[in-house]
Amino acid sequence: MELNAASIHDVIHPTAAFVQNPPSLTARAAQPPAEVPWAESQLNPKNRIDSLEFPLNPLWRVDGCTGLGTQYYVVPLFAADLAPLRIDAFVPEEAVGSPLLRKLLDLNVAFHTKDGPRLRRLGISRYIVRTLQAWSLELGYDGYASLCEGLPFGSRFIFESLSFDIRKTKVSVVPTYYVERQLLGLAKLDEHIGVPPELLPEAIDISRVRIVHELHDSVCVVRVRGKQGAGDSEKLWIMKALSSSTKYLFVELRNLLQMPPHPNVISRPEYLVTKRCLFGGKTAVVGFILPLHEPGSLRDTLPVLRIHGRLELQQQLKWATQLTSAVAHVRERGRMFYPDLRLDNVLFSASRDIVMVDFEQRGVWCEFAAPEVNAVEYVRILASDEVEDGGPGPNLVPGETRAAFVSILDKLLPGWDVLQASEDYLSRRPYDYPNYNIAWLALDESEQEAAMVYMLGRVLWCIFEGQSAPQKAAVWQSYRYEPDIEFPTYRLTPPSLRDLIDRCTSGRRDVLSSLVIRQGSRLALRGRKSSTAEDVLEVAREWWRAEIEVARRFLERRDEEKASGRWSNPFGRPSLREVLAELEGFAKEGGL
Repeated sequence: MELNAASIHDVIHPTAAFVQNPPSLTARAAQPPAEVPWAESQLNPKNRIDSLEFPLNPLWRVDGCTGLGTQYYVVPLFAADLAPLRIDAFVPEEAVGSPLLRKLLDLNVAFHTKDGPRLRRLGISRYIVRTLQAWSLELGYDGYASLCEGLPFGSRFIFESLSFDIRKTKVSVVPTYYVERQLLGLAKLDEHIGVPPELLPEAIDISRVRIVHELHDSVCVVRVRGKQGAGDSEKLWIMKALSSSTKYLFVELRNLLQMPPHPNVISRPEYLVTKRCLFGGKTAVVGFILPLHEPGSLRDTLPVLRIHGRLELQQQLKWATQLTSAVAHVRERGRMFYPDLRLDNVLFSASRDIVMVDFEQRGVWCEFAAPEVNAVEYVRILASDEVEDGGPGPNLVPGETRAAFVSILDKLLPGWDVLQASEDYLSRRPYDYPNYNIAWLALDESEQEAAMVYMLGRVLWCIFEGQSAPQKAAVWQSYRYEPDIEFPTYRLTPPSLRDLIDRCTSGRRDVLSSLVIRQGSRLALRGRKSSTAEDVLEVAREWWRAEIEVARRFLERRDEEKASGRWSNPFGRPSLREVLAELEGFAKEGGL
């Protein structure tokens, strides 16, 4: 089955439980492959791309992508003095009408490939570079600089109707004034995010910031120009900025400023980055500057150490203890939940110590999330699925069913719909909710800690097994080093730590990838030599129907037992402090 945006609704999300097979699917599968007509043949000159090689002297670079292969981080190499305005290239799925062109550009691979080095090998990166090369040469270097001066932060290059002939591909520049309208002004920032003014870092204009490269959609490596207008400093920093859903930027800024220091939690921002907005004339905060930790993340480092036989138990215990201490600190001293605990968000410092990052509080997908979080999240997704005026379509949750999920969620978290609809940080948050994570806000404090322990247990498994993720072949992202075993299989973890991890992850359930996996850039059924799209849809549909029913019953039981005062740690997981004490005790005993 092809891997594209429709796969999320039809297979990966719980909406798959309500998807009906397209009537022609079985018929198409039964028909023998027809001879390719001349109009669609690659032998036809009109169906050939002139070249997918990078230009000899490229003017652009692609640093990565997100949005399921639709948003690409592009950097103009000829305009080194321009500020990092985060103008990305967007290739909407509907812009690629030809299946042949989609195949030539490796768009199915781009769906799950995020990092620059691997992405630059794909046809779509080369196509984008060549198209922007021709576009910018026609515009002129000075013309491009002038154009950028008039664009709001986070504007977009939209590729429309991709053609085999790049000269026929239209590139539109779309200003995003709405992004700058959402950004908070510097003048009242302390009031808006609720921190004392003395906690605010020094503000610097974005013109003092120079991009080195973009790591992902919210993070760039940058240099900061000296205060007296001197040349760029050699020191590298991280600039955190969002060009969509800016409310999460200010949630993280507030959290970092209010967080008491901890050696294994990212430090408070060094600078605020501001920009004079083109619409409204305010000086807005577009991002903030943090220290750069160059050694990288646990996700990319652990498998390399394992492959080369350099994983040492004492070092693993140190990392596990530091991480657990940091998570406990966030919970106890930071007075918040941390729903983003995955290997990408655990970095190494120069001294090879753990550093936790990413405090937007958006949350993770079910491969890491606790089952009780997933139960609420499944209900939220189903309650949010749109229904057309004419009634439910073939791929939509029926209106009556959706209303039932809305009723459940209304009881779990009153005002969730207002919270979900909030577009910016200044929009009213009902009941003074501190963030926008509906699934986690629906849990009480003890449940939130138990869910954090669950995620910690999954990360501890990765640390002691030297794996980049708990499951193989994740649908939404591939890794440079894919796992060679899957949680909860043990191979390297000492027995007593296996018991601890099992207790941390008590209540775990099988995930969809136990049945449906990504094979290369297609969805297939695990353990079968071949499977049709119909097979995948049917298995996903039945799995989600059962999983939704389990979630519904769990939330019903939770409601009943909370009302009678009998709901307390239903999975029997240890507390964060208990996990930390066991890890420290194991380390003192020499890791035996």
